[in-house]
Amino acid sequence: MSDRILLLEDDISLVDGLKYSLKRNGFDVELVRTVEGAIGCLPKIHQFDLLILDVTLPDGTGFEVCEKVRKQGYQIPILFLTASDEEVNVIRGLDSGGDDYVTKPFKLGELCSRIRALLRRAGKSSENNLTVIECGDIWIDLLGSRVLLNEKALDLTSAEYRLICLLIRNSNRVITRNQILNELWDNTGDFVDDNTLSVYVRRLREKIEADPSHPEHLITIRGFGYQWNEVSV
Repeated sequence: MSDRILLLEDDISLVDGLKYSLKRNGFDVELVRTVEGAIGCLPKIHQFDLLILDVTLPDGTGFEVCEKVRKQGYQIPILFLTASDEEVNVIRGLDSGGDDYVTKPFKLGELCSRIRALLRRAGKSSENNLTVIECGDIWIDLLGSRVLLNEKALDLTSAEYRLICLLIRNSNRVITRNQILNELWDNTGDFVDDNTLSVYVRRLREKIEADPSHPEHLITIRGFGYQWNEVSV
């Protein structure tokens, strides 16, 4: 079964693309456009796995919905969409019971990564049932173990495939080299050392970057590790 998301958003220019991308990434989305509509869904809140709440709505704020959900004892993960990352808004969102927030304009890959992280933490993720991951110009068919860049299949080794899946699942977030090494070890039982990881990264860049010397997707964060940057189609 897909993870079910209740989306509270009134921005018509954003809604269609957001719903489409979430569905393409394996989520089942129900949309409401007002605070009243969201509150009307509380009796069936147990049917959802996560809430995405816009902060500013015509009839109130997402904070009000969050507070009502928490007062009724529901521990469902809640993510805010906000047009401002000012500290006061972030603090209010977290104090009202929110788990995370994303600032508009945001990249859909980052949003999906945040959603999956919240679901994993809540123990609700059905990620194992996910069949497709879409992130900008990259499309991954998990059932077929295929990666497409701008609709063209990439010829990847097993290790390169595992690496790109790991990076894209955490797109727009920095992953340390140790985290990558541990993940690759955990998934395969094969030993991957630091030098081998450098080779994997170099070869992957040669296959995905227009100019591997100046990468746009797989970015090195010196002193920390790597970050996958969503590149629009």
